Amino acid sequence: MVNLSTLGVPAGQRRPRKRVGRGMGSGHGKTSTRGHNGQMSRAGSGHRRGFEGGQMPLQRRLPKRGFHNIFKKHFTIFNLKQIATLGEATISPEILLERGVVKNLRDGLRILGEGELAKAVSVSAHHFSQSAREKILKAGGKIEVLEG
Repeated sequence: MVNLSTLGVPAGQRRPRKRVGRGMGSGHGKTSTRGHNGQMSRAGSGHRRGFEGGQMPLQRRLPKRGFHNIFKKHFTIFNLKQIATLGEATISPEILLERGVVKNLRDGLRILGEGELAKAVSVSAHHFSQSAREKILKAGGKIEVLEG
């Protein structure tokens, strides 16, 4: 019968470590499997990521298009329908992280207006869409805009 205690590694899976530079009798002496000349034969050799042996690298061959705003803020998006399923009276980024609903806040929390709220909820976030703002206030809830 096969179970976890009877399992082992397949034949030929574990091989002894290659010991280089230990004399001619080892088969890996003298040049230590590096060959005689060439780029990788000497200490400190190697090349940077994306190096293609002198050929123009791919990231330089491909055209660059458009404008990329390096200052753009990436918000974590959260909808009203998700707030309704939580059943909390107050919602804040800390509560969402603590409950495990949101993994990473990135540059802040943005509340969007998809879904409906049945009861009043106090919501703290970094940004609210106009529809989310209206629906929260219509349900009798409160909004707090966080800085940062």
